[in-house]
Amino acid sequence: MANGWFRKRRQDDTPNRGKSALPDGIWTSCPKCKEILFRKEWEENLKVCPKCAHHCRLSAQERVELLTDEGTFRELHADLRASDPLNFPNYQTSLERYRSATGLLDAVVSGEGLLEGMPVTLAVTDANFMMGSMGSVVGERITRAIERGTELGVPVILVSGSGGGARMHEGLLSLMQMAKTSGALARHAAAGLLTVVLLTDPSMGGVTASWGTLGDVILAEPGAMIGFAGLRVSQQAQVNKVPSDFQTAEFQLNHGQIDRVVPRKELKATLASLLQFAGSVAEASGGSLAEVLDPLPVDGGQAEVVHG
Repeated sequence: MANGWFRKRRQDDTPNRGKSALPDGIWTSCPKCKEILFRKEWEENLKVCPKCAHHCRLSAQERVELLTDEGTFRELHADLRASDPLNFPNYQTSLERYRSATGLLDAVVSGEGLLEGMPVTLAVTDANFMMGSMGSVVGERITRAIERGTELGVPVILVSGSGGGARMHEGLLSLMQMAKTSGALARHAAAGLLTVVLLTDPSMGGVTASWGTLGDVILAEPGAMIGFAGLRVSQQAQVNKVPSDFQTAEFQLNHGQIDRVVPRKELKATLASLLQFAGSVAEASGGSLAEVLDPLPVDGGQAEVVHG
């Protein structure tokens, strides 16, 4: 009988275990401070931790809903699909897996809509799809979003959630997206039109080497990882120890690489203020922002569309 006192209680022996169990998805934890959060309240707070203010990643669709007026966004060029020019092992299998998991055809959502009643074109990369890496379809859709903004004479908003840089599976075609998107931005600037770039966590590699740092105004979310090579590679390449806040939005702001760090709740209002200012300047200067944006020289030419 005494041995019964020391017998390890099985889970099935726990009284009223079924009544005390909570359904899955009720709680979540902050990846930074590990605080247990009530999921509904966390989502209502735009997935920002109320304890440490960590900005958790948003999907491309969530980002579109955050930045555009309800019911106004129209997705464009959603039928483009990546091909496999190098016959890279398991590339198509990986694409199908990510398509199934995210509901996206590739790592970007692009289109046009209204932001506080003002027309914009928008492209958002999604880290949930192959870390938001930039293949031929991603570069093409971003380029088309920029060119649509130029055609309509409206501002362009580009949002980076890319931690993978150029997608190695497509080789040189991926690298050429850096030049193609940069050329489209140069033409947009030459037309005297505004481009705002928002860098979110993560923003690395080929994105920050091209369109991610070519906006007229560059914003970032608090704590976002922003840089080119990853921290491990950067540490290996440097003799001195890097600062503790290296490759954060705050570090980039302090060193003049971005214009402002904006909390998520203030993003839409901040963007609206920028668009209103751009509109005022355009009206005062006869319909062009060219005098204040100092447009880059334009070089014609555009990479060929690559899709299946």
